[in-house]
Amino acid sequence: MMESAIPLHLETARTRHKRVPDDYQPPYPSFVARYKPTVSRVAMAYFGVQYRGTAPLAATDALKDIARLFASENGPSHWDQARYVDQSGFENVVTVAYWNDVARFDAWFAPAREVWTGRQREGVGTFIEVLRPTVERHETLFSSPDRAEGVAVIANGMSGEVQEHAYWGGMRDRIPLSQTDAMAPAGAPELIRDGARLRVVAYDNLCLIRSGQDWSDTGASERKLYLDDVEPVLRQGMNFLRDDGLAIGCYANRYMQVLAADGSATEKSYGQSWWRSLAALERWAESHPTHVRIFGAAMKYLSTLGPSAKLRLYHEVTVAAADEQLFEYLNCHPKTGMLAAVETVGA
Repeated sequence: MMESAIPLHLETARTRHKRVPDDYQPPYPSFVARYKPTVSRVAMAYFGVQYRGTAPLAATDALKDIARLFASENGPSHWDQARYVDQSGFENVVTVAYWNDVARFDAWFAPAREVWTGRQREGVGTFIEVLRPTVERHETLFSSPDRAEGVAVIANGMSGEVQEHAYWGGMRDRIPLSQTDAMAPAGAPELIRDGARLRVVAYDNLCLIRSGQDWSDTGASERKLYLDDVEPVLRQGMNFLRDDGLAIGCYANRYMQVLAADGSATEKSYGQSWWRSLAALERWAESHPTHVRIFGAAMKYLSTLGPSAKLRLYHEVTVAAADEQLFEYLNCHPKTGMLAAVETVGA
């Protein structure tokens, strides 16, 4: 029996229609994370450390600090770490943590914030990007139900096969709020200076996507096919968003390699980007040449391998209210994360 991506307790009388008819049958299975109905809000917090070249001691110390904080009382239910080199040539190590209890997150966050962006560290910048969305403003999608990533790790489990996927507009249709709300952006980001800290105050319906790939289960021939034919096209699209995304509503994009506990690279990656709106993200996905090429390469790969494909794909998308967001930067370059958004509006 096909399930709706929207859980039963969040279904409501629609004033906005889905993009597909009720009898739509997707061409392949996909799954979504299911929270306990008692979970009304989650927290996702990105802690970044930024430096040039080889990691200075201060960067290593910062990463130890955040790991220690995560292990303290009210720490996250799950966290992972990834790295990338940004458009200005800086190394960035980003640790993202997830909570399914916002009261616990709030109790934990105030002292952690002081440690992270309230303390100068020689030769490094630090930043915090936090969303605390209600579950109505959030969706996930997985190609396989047996390995959660990102926010789904803190969910109660996975759904059965869901209907709302494999068509343009599926992402929106999986967000419970889309039943009654267009989720249009309202306002523009502003810069606030708080001593050495730079804070970006955004607006209702800013959009975040984390979209990942895991090729750790692939055999030699499938791995070669992915790394030779799909990954370079994906990287090209990710670099376009990183370098030129502002013109199409992408404030910042990071294409990151996930790190193992010892800091070595894994066979997992994800793109994480901040968008002016869900509509801007949809336009890129549906029609921009860079994403059309990514989609084409992925479809060719999956149709070549069929059900035997071992590549795992997932994403999570949040459309956040203004009071669910926090962006803070200390000693980071002006194109870091949401600083790029205020740079463009003349801050």
